[in-house]
Amino acid sequence: MLDVSVAYNRYKYLGHEFLTWLWYQIETGQEALIAANPDMVSLTIGNRIVLENNRHNREETITIRGDGAGLEEGLIALKKGGKVTEINLVYRAKEMEWRFNLKGESLSVSGLKNPQTERVEKKEDIEGAVLERIYLTEQVLNLVQNVYGRFIRERVAVDWDKGIAREINAWIDKSIE
Repeated sequence: MLDVSVAYNRYKYLGHEFLTWLWYQIETGQEALIAANPDMVSLTIGNRIVLENNRHNREETITIRGDGAGLEEGLIALKKGGKVTEINLVYRAKEMEWRFNLKGESLSVSGLKNPQTERVEKKEDIEGAVLERIYLTEQVLNLVQNVYGRFIRERVAVDWDKGIAREINAWIDKSIE
């Protein structure tokens, strides 16, 4: 059995590949994402994306932030072999919107902003409000689990290198022309 830290370091690249694949899916059509989560209306990149590139035994980190920021530098980093390590996402389902950060190496969710809920005015409404917040938080966790599950099924497929990996590379090449 692998030591936890050895396993973590050995397989953290999967999370980075997942976030890179997720960016590709967001930009090229969200059919795979909607298939993984039928309640989804849209999933978009928010105001921050972090990429890392280990070239020549040096680690480069590229952070793009700001509402409406261009992602051209990120695409150039992908072209040079970089991977997305953290991304801010905006998830819309039904008439609600969530905003959160997703880290690739651990798939941890941070900075979660749930949809607006009604204000609690009575003491007896507190339990319902807490349950609603838990439910809303679970929606994001379920999204991440379902979409990551979809990615893993594609990643372990025999034709990953000849299929999706080539499509991602073609998307990168086309985007930076």
